[in-house]
Formats: sequence, C-alpha cells, structure tokens
Amino acid sequence: METKVISIKTEYENALKTAGRLLNEGCVVAIPTETVYGLAANALNPDAVKKIFIAKGRPGDNPLIVHISDLSQLQPLVKSIPGKVKIMAEKFWPGPLTMIMEKSDIVPDVTSGGLDTVAIRMPENAYARDLIHTSGLVLAAPSANLSGSPSPTNAKYVFDDMNGRIPLIIDGGPCDIGVESTVISFTNDKPRLLRPGKVTVEEIEDLIGEISIDDAVLNQLKDNEKASSPGMKYKHYAPKADISIVKGSLQDFIDYTSDKDSFVLCFEGEEDNFKNAVTFGLADDTLSEANRLFDALRELDEKGAKTVYARCPDTKGVGLAVYNRLIRSAGFKIIDLQSKENS
Repeated sequence: METKVISIKTEYENALKTAGRLLNEGCVVAIPTETVYGLAANALNPDAVKKIFIAKGRPGDNPLIVHISDLSQLQPLVKSIPGKVKIMAEKFWPGPLTMIMEKSDIVPDVTSGGLDTVAIRMPENAYARDLIHTSGLVLAAPSANLSGSPSPTNAKYVFDDMNGRIPLIIDGGPCDIGVESTVISFTNDKPRLLRPGKVTVEEIEDLIGEISIDDAVLNQLKDNEKASSPGMKYKHYAPKADISIVKGSLQDFIDYTSDKDSFVLCFEGEEDNFKNAVTFGLADDTLSEANRLFDALRELDEKGAKTVYARCPDTKGVGLAVYNRLIRSAGFKIIDLQSKENS
C-alpha cells in the first residue's frame, strides 16, 4: 500500500476532501489533533475500526476514543448524559478531555473494546473538527503509532510507523500539547480519572467537586484486569531502549549515572552534566515536559540508546500526565534514591 501525505498548510480543502472520501469508504487515515496524531476511522463501522487495530498491531480489548465535532453528535452515542458531563463539556470542549459514559446500541463492541461504555471527546484542533463535520462521521482515533511505541506528535513519526499500513497521512505540523487527552469516567456515582492529561485533577475538582483517581493511573493493572481506558496497559509509549526512572536530586542522579554506559533523559539545562543526554522540557514547566516527552523518547531510538535513566518529573498538575506516560514507557521500573537517603 502506498501512503500519501497531504499538508493542511498548503492543501487544506484537498486534505478535507481526500480524507473524507477515504473515511467514508471504510479506510483508515492519520490526522492531527491538539494532543497527538490519531489513526481515524468511522467509529460506527466495525470493519473500518478493525483496520485501525490491524494498522497499529493493537490488541482488540483496548477501547478507542470516539471523536465528535458538535454536541448534537453526543446524544446518539450514549444512553444518557450525566449532568456533570454537561458541565465539563461546557468548560472543556472542544479540548483535550475524554469522558466515558454508558454506550448506546449504535456503538460497535470493537470500538468500545467489548465494554458497555464509550469514551468520547471533541478535539480542539480545527482540522479534526472540520473533517468530522464534512465527512458526516464520528471518528474512532487512537494514537497513530505502532502499538506500545511512543505516540507521534508530528507527521514524520506517523510516517515512520505507518508507511505502507494506511493510505493517507494528513500533516498538520507539530501537536500543541504532546500527550493524549485526560480520560474521566462518569459511569459511577463519583467521577473517576482513568488517564491524566492537560486537563488536570485540580481543574476538574474545582468545577465538579471531588473525583477518584484510578489505581492504574500510577500502578500496573492487576492480573486479568480489563483496561477501561486507552493507555492503561502495562507497558506503553515505550521506545526500543530499556528505561528506568530515577527519583532523587540532580546531584543524586549525576552520581548514580556517572559510571554507567547509558543515555539519560533529563531536563533542559542539565544536559551538560552528561555524556549522552536527551532533554524533555524544563524541570519547573510540566507543560513543556508534556510537549517534549514523546519526541524525546523517539529521539533516544534515533540515537541508538540501549539503556536510559530518566529524571523523575513532578506529579502535580500536568506533571501527573507526564509521570503516567513515563512510568509506562519504563515498564514501571523505578530507582528511588530518595528512599535510600532516608533509610
């Protein structure tokens, strides 16, 4: 299969027309969003959705997020719309927030990963919303990468993973945010955070009150536990290199890695302390860390890194999303130098 690339900067209308035609024919198209690039297909066409899993090499029990462009598209997809969902939608849609509700019968099981719920969001990216509107479809669109590898935040990385697997990639330039959307479930009495993102726990609780945080946000799924959201699998977002997260001060980190033949993943301004370093944002700017993380993980592969030690980000605000992605890329391998200091 030949994979064509169309830039929205020079061919916006052609990008809409060509992608819309392919989507209506049941094909898969890679599209930009504000979070990461997505592999889009008609969410209500089971055969089209199956092609997403084939392209990604993704297990079929992992639920997909359905993307809409207008609130009128929400009602047919769900059994009911909780009041708190309406409040959240008014504040955060369009934007990087996914909300889970009980699905209606029109949502295929393959789209929901066999669950009786559906995850829905309205992207902020104008092209993505225009495509949904002009195509007349709602789109399932997980990240446009091979399953388990770092999510792509530019069209080059989509092409690296998807060349020959899908017919079209829409190049919308670099993604603004760099990590996937916040996912929150409204299927129980208390809303439950399943995946952190740019919309933070603090922002959500300021709006609708206390929420619970699923144990899988910071820990592995238990044996035989089913993923209720994308991004909950044991190892995810991972480069080819073996990564370990190191908790401790910068000096602790320098001392620990100084005699090791490895790469380090550190914050900007720290790289001169190391022989082989890749940076992922500023230590006091979690938005910059989120924006850079996946590109940094891809860069480690490009540099041929085999073993990587990563600085541990703060877990407040957007930092929780960065930490969530990093621990999964590391397969939950954490070296805690702080606890050794206190022991």
